[in-house]
Amino acid sequence: MADFGADEASSRSESPEQEGRGSEDRSLLHQRLAIRELIDTEVSYLHMLRLCASDIRSHLQQLPPGDLDVLFSNMDDIIQVSSRFLHRLQETAGKEEEQAYLIGNLFLEFQEEFEQVYKLYCANYDQALLLVKAYQKEPELQKEIQGVIQAAVPQAGPSGLSFLLVIPLQRITKYPLLLQRMLENTPADASAHPVLQRATSALQDVNSNINEYKMRKEVALKYTKVEQLSLRERLARINTHTLSKKTTRLSQLLKQEAGLAPRTEDKEFDDLEERFQWVSLCVTELKSNVAAYMDNLEKQRLNGLVWQPLCSLARTLVGPQNLIKKRLDKLLDFERVEEKLLDVGSVTYEEEAARHTYQALNSLLVAELPRFNQLVMQWLRQILWTFVVLQRDLADHVLRRAESSMALLPHQHISEPDFQKLLEDTLGQSSSQLRLFQENFEKVLPPSTSQPLLPGSEHQVQALLTRYGPGKLYQVTSNINGTGTLDLTLPRGQIVALLQNKDTKGNNSRWLVDTGGHRGYVPAGKLQLYHHPAPSEKELRGQTGTREDYWLPAPEPTQPSVPTIPTLTQVVAAYPFVARSTHELSLQAGQPVTVLEAQDRKGNPEWSLVEVNGQRGYVPSNFLARTPGPTPWGWSLPS
Repeated sequence: MADFGADEASSRSESPEQEGRGSEDRSLLHQRLAIRELIDTEVSYLHMLRLCASDIRSHLQQLPPGDLDVLFSNMDDIIQVSSRFLHRLQETAGKEEEQAYLIGNLFLEFQEEFEQVYKLYCANYDQALLLVKAYQKEPELQKEIQGVIQAAVPQAGPSGLSFLLVIPLQRITKYPLLLQRMLENTPADASAHPVLQRATSALQDVNSNINEYKMRKEVALKYTKVEQLSLRERLARINTHTLSKKTTRLSQLLKQEAGLAPRTEDKEFDDLEERFQWVSLCVTELKSNVAAYMDNLEKQRLNGLVWQPLCSLARTLVGPQNLIKKRLDKLLDFERVEEKLLDVGSVTYEEEAARHTYQALNSLLVAELPRFNQLVMQWLRQILWTFVVLQRDLADHVLRRAESSMALLPHQHISEPDFQKLLEDTLGQSSSQLRLFQENFEKVLPPSTSQPLLPGSEHQVQALLTRYGPGKLYQVTSNINGTGTLDLTLPRGQIVALLQNKDTKGNNSRWLVDTGGHRGYVPAGKLQLYHHPAPSEKELRGQTGTREDYWLPAPEPTQPSVPTIPTLTQVVAAYPFVARSTHELSLQAGQPVTVLEAQDRKGNPEWSLVEVNGQRGYVPSNFLARTPGPTPWGWSLPS
């Protein structure tokens, strides 16, 4: 009895240790089962991918090539990465004691490659599903596709393409789960535990980054679509929500321009945008130049090797340009939400969504623009190189033609020294004639002055002069078409006052000016200092006179032999104009008019209110010209 009791007590003291060993054995068994599942499913997964890429894709050639690229995306890249991963995975099979440690390190090693290949596939997955739905609406085509898939993968069932296309998404999301099972069945003091912990976290980050990238791509796709809408369709889209958003953005922009609200600074994006805009400008200018070149010299090779690639490059720039414009809108929304968050501490769901949209757009542009700019520069460099080669071929051809024509010249047999002397004598004579012509021309030509004022703008100039002084007045040297929100559209000859010789970003090439009615930015290169004419003797004596006479140019002195004719300034129609509404007035070329106001009711100087034969109406300001009487030569004014 005593021995039996001792044996029982001994068995009780050993049972916790046996239970611990049993628990470790079970954990080790579950760990090895998870490893075996990882390797076996990886083999099946890779086999399925190869079936899709070879058998199924090759038997779907009846589909457009573009559709196949969307459906199977970068599956070849996934196969390449997965093949190397599986090979390395199978190498760990003979090292059971450290197999979990090696697998954890293997996942850490392939982390970046997994993210790169799977994020592209996942981003294109929704587009592939849209194609699948389109095929389902065509019974004959759907039947052919289903037959190909059933022959290669019978287990796909009626799901067909959808079953195959979702497999890579399922696989990348499965990796963290398998690693988590391995981690849960690995002792905390084992060397593999921290490695598996890092690998699990890394693969979870990979999936998060893929989802973030997919969301950015969806936002980009939404805003890069170029819709050709009529005015009626655009008006139909306007609602209270749209008006509210645009009003809020405009208010935010005006507060920033006035210095009442801070502006979000993003130096990295600003540099990228500046480079992109520079590349875009280069493409636009080159396209314009090549178009003019082709108008004067038709060459089939130039069209195929330069013009068509250049047009494709220009179309490629449209999407990023739309994204950059949309980012500015979303930035204004983001800044408004940030202000509210600081003041109130909370925002609505819609405001939070607008905040995330800006962050997604900005992150996408900052990530993608450097690579895009680089590719565009390579593309543009290749086009320019091709154009240079074609130019060289053309020059060689012209040179050969010129050499054959030179043989027919009368001086072809003259020696080189004699020909050089003949050339110098001829050039000397031509130079003397040109110099004589220049001297005579300068005697006739009046001294250079500013551009002529726009008809009826004297009151506006006087107001600007009174307010800002003569040193601040500038004149527009060529027509300006404003492209930005705060840019001005001004005609040639317009007088403006300089407010600041740089914009809010410190750019000296854009000046802030005042037209007397509007303020905004204009290119500094299209402005020149305005030298206003000196006042007449009548004004110096303080006699009464109209302000308009003050700004009229003084009449040139006449020769004594020519009778003196009073020089009066009158405005005439330089071109015919046909009225398109009751507010406008028709004109004939050379018809004298009376300018009542040099701008419309909104202060726009592009339209002037005039009176002709007792009728009043608006006409384009650039259709009017000022001329001193008597009537200029070549014009026939109606009696």
